[in-house]
Amino acid sequence: MKKRVESVLDSLAKCGGCIRRSNNDVTLPTSQLPLDTNNPNQGSYGDPHALRNHNMSHQPVRLHIQDRYVVMDNGIVQVTLSNPAGIVTGIRYGGIDNLLEILNRETNRGYWDLHWHPPGGKGIFDVISGTQFSVVVQTEEQIEISFIRMWDPSLEGKAIPLIIDKRFILLRGSSGFYTYAIYEHMAEWPPFEIGETRMTFKLRKDKFQYMAMADNRRRIMPFPEDRMAGKCQTLAFPEAVLLLNPKDPNLKGEVDDKYQYSCDNKDNRVHGWISFNPAVGFWKITPSDEFRTGGPFKQNLTSHVGPTTLAMFHSTHYAGKFQLLTVAAGEHWKKVFGPVFIYFNSAPNGSDPQLLWEDAKTQMMNEVQSWPYSFPASVDFQKPHERGSVAGRLLVLDRYMSNDYMLARGAYVGLALPGEAGSWQSECKDYQFWTTTDHNGYFVIRNVRTGNYNLYATVPGFIGDYRCDAAITITSGCNIEMGDLVYEPPRDGPTLWEIGIPDRSCAEFYVPDPDPQYVNRLFIGHPDRFRQYGLWNRYAEMYPDSDLVYDVDCCDYRKDWRQADGSHTGTTWQIKFKLDRVDRNGTYKLRIALASATLAELQVPGGRMVEGENTLFLKQPRNNSPFIGFLYDYIRLEVPPPDVGASSSSQ
Repeated sequence: MKKRVESVLDSLAKCGGCIRRSNNDVTLPTSQLPLDTNNPNQGSYGDPHALRNHNMSHQPVRLHIQDRYVVMDNGIVQVTLSNPAGIVTGIRYGGIDNLLEILNRETNRGYWDLHWHPPGGKGIFDVISGTQFSVVVQTEEQIEISFIRMWDPSLEGKAIPLIIDKRFILLRGSSGFYTYAIYEHMAEWPPFEIGETRMTFKLRKDKFQYMAMADNRRRIMPFPEDRMAGKCQTLAFPEAVLLLNPKDPNLKGEVDDKYQYSCDNKDNRVHGWISFNPAVGFWKITPSDEFRTGGPFKQNLTSHVGPTTLAMFHSTHYAGKFQLLTVAAGEHWKKVFGPVFIYFNSAPNGSDPQLLWEDAKTQMMNEVQSWPYSFPASVDFQKPHERGSVAGRLLVLDRYMSNDYMLARGAYVGLALPGEAGSWQSECKDYQFWTTTDHNGYFVIRNVRTGNYNLYATVPGFIGDYRCDAAITITSGCNIEMGDLVYEPPRDGPTLWEIGIPDRSCAEFYVPDPDPQYVNRLFIGHPDRFRQYGLWNRYAEMYPDSDLVYDVDCCDYRKDWRQADGSHTGTTWQIKFKLDRVDRNGTYKLRIALASATLAELQVPGGRMVEGENTLFLKQPRNNSPFIGFLYDYIRLEVPPPDVGASSSSQ
């Protein structure tokens, strides 16, 4: 083990910086560090009255090291971390001595964590504390520091068998810092499973009350005390509460639930908090999805009451055991999570604090355009020149819709580990790279790490998943041209009728109004109104004596098809349709695409088609929880093709 530690430290030295185990430069914790009043470029932590001052001259970055703390300082922001644990204990910016919650223990302010378990064992929550501190890069332009936690067999069952190297970077003139981590499992170490890993920031509740994650999802939030006993009513699950006596009386009677602020990976670029006095913003920016698991449609948490901001790298939320990151005995595994950018901005007194949100979006675009970064020192983070690209055009061929090839407009095209079509949805150990096609179906996937991949796609308006049969190997500097790729979606015959739009969502279906006693006012009339609490209870109110009946001849799925089928008693939905004639020599095929399913079972009793009225039954028999059920995406009944061979009866 000693040799392994020395090897890791030697590799850090080769990354471009010196290694320090001690230093006589003594510094105080962030909240006590004196301002440099003689420095004209003091920056925003001394003068919060400049929204964007990136073009001015800035002082060199400085590093202060003492026994218990390490401080990175560029005159704009000052970041204090515990030594050698690598916990962010303080952030000084914008006239606020510490943006993090000073009432919390230092270990509960800014930290990397994970939730893991040995196979078959109990879950363990682990705040990742380093045991080895070193300086990787120290110049006037950049500081990069490392906090490593090693593993050896004496820790089996107590700590996850990983080497975890947490990195923090501060650049000259930057109004924020970067963080990333390298996880590595040696082949001779025991197996494990990870349910979640992330970075968490707990901000000052006396400063940050306004949260923003999208133009139409931002609001004043409750205080953490508002969720305590006597101040609220806990609802069907602990995360959801009804605010009874909040500090802000305008929030009385609202529901607070952190899951209401979840977001698809593809839309989860920037979120955070605003302090109104002084006007300061705290933002988490994720410039790339390559290190996040589950693909572009995987939902993850963002920010929520605390005030808390999360950088989610991997989680089983909304996926369950299918998203467990499993590393086996005998398997060597390594992955880089991040970097993400923790960005701060400020505005002059009297200006509109909402400008901070607009500025954060602009900064997010700058970070996205700068990806992949060239400055991280780890050789495990591949730089732009080490990566490759893939380009092509995606077409769709469905003879029952058109005799010509159709352009796959707005399709999601991605590279992920080799597997079956759609396997990217549960893949969570490696990297994924996604883009969307243009109006003519063309795509370019840039900045792909070297390795072996399959190319996958999902096309709005068509069911199923596409996978290119040809394996793709990315090498440094390669530009692979795939040409025209053709997706033939599942189809056996012409459409008799269809319900919904195949787009991996249920957004087009009817969403009832929430119970007026359990409302989050943000989502009234909102496109995401499905996030309102308690909608599962509305089903029994709408259908007290029987289940949903949908007649394809007279019903409109936007008004008559429920988005969800949750019920305490199980459900049997009916779809009624007419057949003028029955093809007794062919097979009728029912295709069902699900947007989501939670511990549910779908039964479709078989039967023969008849001339005149027909009824299909969609039965979900499980009834031990209202949270069991389906979210349908699309349903289609196909009639036999004209040239079908003879058979004994219609099916």
